[in-house]
Amino acid sequence: MPQSVKVALLGCGTVGSEVVRLLHEQEHDLTARIGAPLELVGVAVRRLGRARELPIDPGLFTTDALGLVARDDVDIVVEVVGGIEPARTWLLEALHAGKSVVTANKALLGEDGATLHKAAADCGADLYYEASVAGAIPLLRPLRESLHGDRITRVTGIVNGTTNFILSSMDETGAGYAEALEEATALGYAEADPTADVEGFDAAAKAAILASMAFHSRVTSADVYREGITEVTAADVASAKAMGSTIKLLCIASKANGAVSVRVHPAMIPRTHPLAGVSDAFNAVFVEAEAAGQLMFYGRGAGGAPTASAVLGDVVAVARNRLAGVRSASESAYADLPVSPIGDVLTRYHISLDVSDKAGVLAAVAGVFAKHGVSIATVNQSGRGNQAVLVIVTHAAPDRALAATVAELRALDIVRAVASVLRVEGE
Repeated sequence: MPQSVKVALLGCGTVGSEVVRLLHEQEHDLTARIGAPLELVGVAVRRLGRARELPIDPGLFTTDALGLVARDDVDIVVEVVGGIEPARTWLLEALHAGKSVVTANKALLGEDGATLHKAAADCGADLYYEASVAGAIPLLRPLRESLHGDRITRVTGIVNGTTNFILSSMDETGAGYAEALEEATALGYAEADPTADVEGFDAAAKAAILASMAFHSRVTSADVYREGITEVTAADVASAKAMGSTIKLLCIASKANGAVSVRVHPAMIPRTHPLAGVSDAFNAVFVEAEAAGQLMFYGRGAGGAPTASAVLGDVVAVARNRLAGVRSASESAYADLPVSPIGDVLTRYHISLDVSDKAGVLAAVAGVFAKHGVSIATVNQSGRGNQAVLVIVTHAAPDRALAATVAELRALDIVRAVASVLRVEGE
């Protein structure tokens, strides 16, 4: 049997611990699949004294991550620490030395994936990152390989389990955002500081990775228009229900007119849409391609074991490549399409207005929409007196025209408040 393929692991938290466990439990199967054994030669951690019930020699733990990466006997570096630095320094050190890298670091890939890809290409190393988007769901490899002979036109996904749990809870129970977040925190779905999830930063990084791969263009997290879910109210959810819809935090990447648009924001989608039934902390990504048509990838998008499963899948692929003396295809960014600003994107809006209950209100409001070239699809008024509410759903229009419409509505004397503004997708 060939000599073992030696693996250095950076990080031993929730995901890293599961990687260690699966390496031990599936040792014989992994050897058979690869054609050589995998040997864990070191695990970089922050604190050596922390109790860890893992089936490995405690002598493998080290706090010197850079030293571990630099060892001559390391073939594959697996990084599950996250964040930009020092992870970027570690991975560039590995790639520049010709060592293959497997990472789950969506923040780094979303911000500076181009640098990592260039280092991998220049030094003949593999860079795999299936676990960076949607956990265990096989998604990036199908985009990179299975659909490489097709033209993808749109990718729409639920890629953050925390926000999907919160919005699902609000939909099912009628709870407000704060109550649903409290439940998510108690169950371990939300971090003590949930900002990265609820404000859409996590989903934006994943959207950048998906758009880059789907449209063969370099897209960074900074290119992604982003809104979180903190302003979604129980009234918004109830209004969506009344329309036969539900609210999801969507990442949407599409290609049109020689450009790419990439955005993350809450949106109403019909309950008949395949993504509407994705509940709890599950993820799903809906891909539309010219020849293949519509495809959906669904499963657990986070958690130690699901993410570790994706990591190990990449490790197996990289190890096979090393034994065969080959490497995977490099980054495909040949299209080099520009990213459209959100203002150019065609969207639909659901707008809820608290209005004065008197003659001429509807005409005045409709006049503002007409002024900005926004066509109204439906209008519904409920309540009387101080409780009068006007709900308007538009046809598709440039987002900047809709934003200008909302800004002018806020200034009208007859509009007491713009209670809610949500985009409408999937129709």
